[in-house]
Amino acid sequence: MVALSDLDRLIALEDIKLLKARRDRFVDTKDWDALEALHAPEHHSYNGDYPPWTTAAEMIRNVRFIMDRLRTAHHSHTPEITFESPVRASGIWAMTGVSLWDQGGEEHWFTAFGHYFETYEKRDGRWLFTSRRLQYTFTRTSPGGVFPPPAP
Repeated sequence: MVALSDLDRLIALEDIKLLKARRDRFVDTKDWDALEALHAPEHHSYNGDYPPWTTAAEMIRNVRFIMDRLRTAHHSHTPEITFESPVRASGIWAMTGVSLWDQGGEEHWFTAFGHYFETYEKRDGRWLFTSRRLQYTFTRTSPGGVFPPPAP
């Protein structure tokens, strides 16, 4: 493997951190086109609540449906990024998320803590997500709340 220089490694780390920050913001603001553009077309997603999704388009379609009536806040922090090559990396991010929705005339909530396990590739000069697996370590749902919403 060709090693990254210290400077190139720092630049790549910052690029991946910005990629992740944009992902969280685009999910919460429901900017689906911008969100999809952060992912390689063959991106794979694994979320314990749903079957695997095998393309970025499939992921966006399902997430858009699931989040239709949700208001969310996603926070990702304390990244552990490992470079396999100058154009391939993997990362583990601690996460906190909250979802709010109306159910039967009452507001309900779901809060979660856990980790995202991700892979990235640099293509045409920019980093993209190539896979993501969400693993919860702790969740809590409001009394009577039904979460997660069903996927299509």
